[in-house]
Amino acid sequence: MRLYWLGQAGFVIRAGGRSIVIDPYLSDSLAEKYRGQRFEHRRMMPIPATPADLGAVDLVLVTHQHTDHMDPQTLMPLAAANPECRFIVPRAALASAMERIGVARKRLIAVDAGETITPFPEIGITAIRAAHETLERTPDGWHRFLGYVIKADGVSLYHSGDTIPFEGLAEEVAPHAVDLALLPVNGRRAELTEAGIAGNLTLDEACLLAGRIGAADLVAHHYGLFAFNTEDPDVIDARSAAADCRLRLHRAKLSVEYRLSS
Repeated sequence: MRLYWLGQAGFVIRAGGRSIVIDPYLSDSLAEKYRGQRFEHRRMMPIPATPADLGAVDLVLVTHQHTDHMDPQTLMPLAAANPECRFIVPRAALASAMERIGVARKRLIAVDAGETITPFPEIGITAIRAAHETLERTPDGWHRFLGYVIKADGVSLYHSGDTIPFEGLAEEVAPHAVDLALLPVNGRRAELTEAGIAGNLTLDEACLLAGRIGAADLVAHHYGLFAFNTEDPDVIDARSAAADCRLRLHRAKLSVEYRLSS
């Protein structure tokens, strides 16, 4: 299994002979939307790739409908360039997904927390609850925020989506024998919460969660994109150097290939 970071919560995963993309944000749509407002969403890093640069994509996973995870300016061209690609989305966000991805319903796989699907014989995916910053549900009971456990090539990977710690999360993930955790570390701030901008795990909370689910490796992400909502990379690197042998902490970096084998 090989991984590449796309910035924010976005990753490309090559596994089981397939190409999987999670939460890609490869545009400036949020900068356009919030230009001139209190929290401008100007990029701290350039767009690392275009949807076309990703090559052939078999599957896209979307954790929730916030634009830096479900971006129409990224997903529509990705869908157009890959007509056989399917999209796994929260059932709670199905209507938004149809609008923002611009594909027929048959190309969308709607899931809710606790469900396991096998989109390809060699790949299994389980949806996990997430709290961004609360465990929100629709009137129908569907969870608005999800994470995913991906099993392929004899290894297990957990992408939490956007989440904070909540009771039962570690116990829900631990039985999946996760080898690698991809966790956000930008934390949460009162001024952002008051402005309606939900937060995430802090770096300390991410390390604690990774340890509790038994992951040997943690890739810290969701930093370095928006100046008002990030973590200092030097802080992540310092914590990485101090990490004990039971947990290897890596700061997500562009143009770096991460490899995971059974």
